[in-house]
Amino acid sequence: MNSEADLLARCRQGEADAWDELFDLHYAAAGRFVFQLSPDLTREDAEEICQDAFLSVIKNIETFNGDSQFQTWLFRIAINKARDFLEKRTAAKRGGGHAAISLQAADPETGLAPDPPGNLPAPDELLMNQEQMALVHESLGRLEAPCREIIELRYFADLSYEELSATLELNPKTVSSRLSKCLDRLEEFAERIFSREKQIFSRPTPSQ
Repeated sequence: MNSEADLLARCRQGEADAWDELFDLHYAAAGRFVFQLSPDLTREDAEEICQDAFLSVIKNIETFNGDSQFQTWLFRIAINKARDFLEKRTAAKRGGGHAAISLQAADPETGLAPDPPGNLPAPDELLMNQEQMALVHESLGRLEAPCREIIELRYFADLSYEELSATLELNPKTVSSRLSKCLDRLEEFAERIFSREKQIFSRPTPSQ
């Protein structure tokens, strides 16, 4: 069986069979990854985003230098395509409520959940029921882009610290520090939002 490096070399040479093989290897994983990125995405949306991501791969395969795994590079492209897709949808719906870009910590259909390193808090630790899941989505949507990206790649794409280091061009200690701070920020947002909702639902209703 050819190595992935050999397969990519054949793709660069324009071999149709090589592209088919590459898609077969990675398309399903990319689809699952994209579907987890936002609760606002349907499976049809994820399919459209994946197709767009692979089209970008075809156009830009020469820029992939092998510093990270191909799937890591693909997932990063997919993240950008998903954000573009959601931003366009938000712009189209502007005036009809907010549609913040948010992430899904765990997919209730597939059961996929983060596998946090050490004792760091993970997004799915806050998921107690469907109502709280929506609040976690809101919390994730409030994170700044670098935090969203590192959480997406670590927990949803299941990248190792070494892969994160190569992908984000950061040393491993910086990756660990940033991830820890980002999870702290996520917990901070979540606590505020959960507290807000608790106050709303605990208010006494006026008796008639």
